[in-house]
Amino acid sequence: MANSALLVMDVQRDIVDVVDDGSGYLPRLRKAIDGARAANLPVIYVVIGLRPDSPEVSPRNRVLTAIARDGLYREGDPGTEIHDDVAPQAGDVVVTKRRASAFSGSDLDLVLRGRGIDSLVLTGLATSGVVLHTLCQAADLDFGLTVLTDACLDTDPEVHRVLTDKLFPRWADVVTVDEWVQGMEQV
Repeated sequence: MANSALLVMDVQRDIVDVVDDGSGYLPRLRKAIDGARAANLPVIYVVIGLRPDSPEVSPRNRVLTAIARDGLYREGDPGTEIHDDVAPQAGDVVVTKRRASAFSGSDLDLVLRGRGIDSLVLTGLATSGVVLHTLCQAADLDFGLTVLTDACLDTDPEVHRVLTDKLFPRWADVVTVDEWVQGMEQV
């Protein structure tokens, strides 16, 4: 646990507006963040931010091309800010990524290695986007992994269920926020 960090990924205003279904996602995520802080685990925020004119977006990338065309997730736009309900505190690191994975186009790996972090606890929006892509890349980089199922959310509940019930357990411990927080309190 001492070499772990909680990743809070893509919980930005515009993304919350699209993905959050009113199920109490932000309070659950807040509980995970508070639990990490109580256990003295670093909380690292990851946001997507595209540059003006999106030079990092290839026309072959369907998802990012659509996002860039619609002018979404531009660095500095109010909608790209982390949602106020789970905003970073002084000392928290915020990493900007350019692709789906938290590692792609960011300095996340440098931040983690600089802090000696070898295990990640993943949360974020959306399960089929940043969480899936980050999980795959982090597994390839040999990080220990935990996914907090109810601190992840997707626009398609069935996709979320299949990923968290069937695919993610192959690479990660998959638990709820309550189970994770209780486990830390027992350590």
